[in-house]
Order: sequence, then structure tokens, then C-alpha cells
Amino acid sequence: MKKQKKIFRILASGIGILICIVLIPILAMNLTIIVKSYLNPNEVPDFFGIKPFIVVTGSMEGTIDGGDLIVTKVVEPEALEVGDIISYSIDKSVITHRIIEKTEADEQPAFITKGDANNTEDQDPVMYDQVESIYLFRIAGLGNVAMFMQTPVGMLVFIGIPLCCFILYDIIRRRLQVKKDSKKDNEMQTELENLRAQLDEQKKDSAENMEDDKERLT
Repeated sequence: MKKQKKIFRILASGIGILICIVLIPILAMNLTIIVKSYLNPNEVPDFFGIKPFIVVTGSMEGTIDGGDLIVTKVVEPEALEVGDIISYSIDKSVITHRIIEKTEADEQPAFITKGDANNTEDQDPVMYDQVESIYLFRIAGLGNVAMFMQTPVGMLVFIGIPLCCFILYDIIRRRLQVKKDSKKDNEMQTELENLRAQLDEQKKDSAENMEDDKERLT
């Protein structure tokens, strides 16, 4: 029984720590992005230079699929090369396509881009000031999960339920600790009572011995 309780406490602690490890960075990132979005509504917010995007189309299928979450990093446009995958802003949207050529537009340096799954290049060249970031890696399907998290049901599943589990774990942990402390108190009380009983018995024996000695002397 004690072994089962110990295993349960270890599992509960592990779950609580895991929830914190997962939720705290996500909450920190979301909070930072929300604050930056509020302070600079015309700019795509980042988290220490990292910009996550949800892919909603299949223009890059084979490399990036619709529903993926991609992680990109802020980059200087001058450092980009043909073959790099970049995210760039156009008409308040962000598109992630591959650079297939360097060019000029209106006497300014620019890029020609194309989706890997598209048959033709993008209609307009990408100017340097449109470049948001360079693609680093993708997490398959996580974009769909992130979009689901933004719905009421998703918030309940991914935030409400883990939070309730964490609170429940803390309540159970406290109750187990109270029981443990109470058991220790009872054991100490029992031990004290046994000691008192032993002392009383010793005093009684001493008194009887003294009486016997007096009788022998008389």
C-alpha cells in the first residue's frame, strides 16, 4: 500500500511538472506576442526573434503542408539566398514561399518567390521591407491544434482541463501531507503515552521496593 502511494505521488508530481513545463513557455510566448501586437498593430510580432505561423494552404506541399505550424526567425534580407524559404507580408497576410531568383523592382533589390507545389512563380516580387523571417522548421499538424486552441472548446481542453488537473493534484497532495503529518502526530502521541506508562511503572516499582526495604529494616 505504501509503495502504491509513493508511485502515485511520483506520477502526480511528474504530471504537475510536465504541465508547468509545457504551459509556462506557451503562455509566455502568447503574452509577449499579444502585447507586441497591441503596441505595434502594423507589424508581425515576434518572440525573441522567433515568429511562428500557421500554414493554411497547400502551396508548399512536399515541404510544408497545410495545418502545419512553422517556426521562422527574423533575418536580414541581404543575407538571403536563392533556395531559402521566407515568410513575407502582403495585403495584411503572411505568405511562406521559396526564393527562386534575386531581382530588382523599382530600382530596389527584390526576390522572385514560388510555392513548391505551384506551377508558376508569384505574381509580384517581394521587396526587402516585406520580408518577415526565414523558415527554420515545421511541426506537422500543430497548426490545426493551435487553431483549435483558439476556439472555446479548444481553450477548455488545452487550458481549462490541465489547470483543473493541476489544482486537483495540489488538493490531493495537500490532503496526503495532512494525513501524513496527522499519522506522525498520532505515532508521537502514542510513543509519549508509552513512555509515561513506563515511567509510572518504574515509579511504582521503586515505591514498592522502598516499602519492602522499610519492612525488612523494621
